[in-house]
Amino acid sequence: MTLEAAVEAKLEAARDDLASRDGVLIAFSGGVDSSVVAAIANDAVGEDAVACTARSETLPEAELEEARRVADEIGIRHEVVSFSELESEDFVENDDDRCYHCRTMRLGEMEATARKLGLGTVCDGTNADDPGAGHRPGLQAVEELDVHSPLLAHDIGKAEVRAIADHYGLSVADKPSMACLSSRIPTGLEVTEERLTRVERAEALLRQWGFEQFRVRDHDGLARIEVSPDELERALTVEFAETVREELSEIGFDHVTLDLHGYRTGSVSPDGDDPVVEDVFAAESEGDD
Repeated sequence: MTLEAAVEAKLEAARDDLASRDGVLIAFSGGVDSSVVAAIANDAVGEDAVACTARSETLPEAELEEARRVADEIGIRHEVVSFSELESEDFVENDDDRCYHCRTMRLGEMEATARKLGLGTVCDGTNADDPGAGHRPGLQAVEELDVHSPLLAHDIGKAEVRAIADHYGLSVADKPSMACLSSRIPTGLEVTEERLTRVERAEALLRQWGFEQFRVRDHDGLARIEVSPDELERALTVEFAETVREELSEIGFDHVTLDLHGYRTGSVSPDGDDPVVEDVFAAESEGDD
């Protein structure tokens, strides 16, 4: 794909930026933003670029496999480091700054790995649109740890990121955004391995059934399913209600609901706009109550 001149200029500036650095490690999720940074870094410094994925309870196994696949597609070296956010009481508490605590730990692992590999710069995929996209405490951790964000530094927004991904022929150019599993748990409700596991299993089922943009929010045993507006009609059927109720009950949810607002980012975050009960289409599982 041929880029517009303005986007091509930004890409060249980002490439020159990374080429001037003494090795680059990219905090790599396999999403479109970090994949574009990885592709640019691989283009700029070759073997001195490493994509690094942090494995923890909040990363779905399917996303880890996707990160491996995309790194191979780019042709960049891929490293996986493991840690546990659940070891942090601040993270488990799940207050307004959960993402700050998570990002601090995650990027700390990246910095340690970069030092071990002799790479001078840690990069992430923050793009130029992110700072204005609502409640983003994780960006504070990026600033405090002096992580470089080449997309932000060179004013590359989300639409331009996708254009550059197309330019590099990346299969994730149109991939929907994917936040970590802890974002499915409402602020103030503790993040536990049990809740993360049942959310991961529930979302794996929706993906298996062909849904593309969705979330399963865990309200202490009540599953609130959000799907994109263009997929909502598929979910508003008796067949889906019966199937999802049965399958999610087996996973461990007490009740299963479909949110008629549809998919929205940040709907359980401090600045989110959670719907009231009457806005939810309930397909409750059978239980004692």
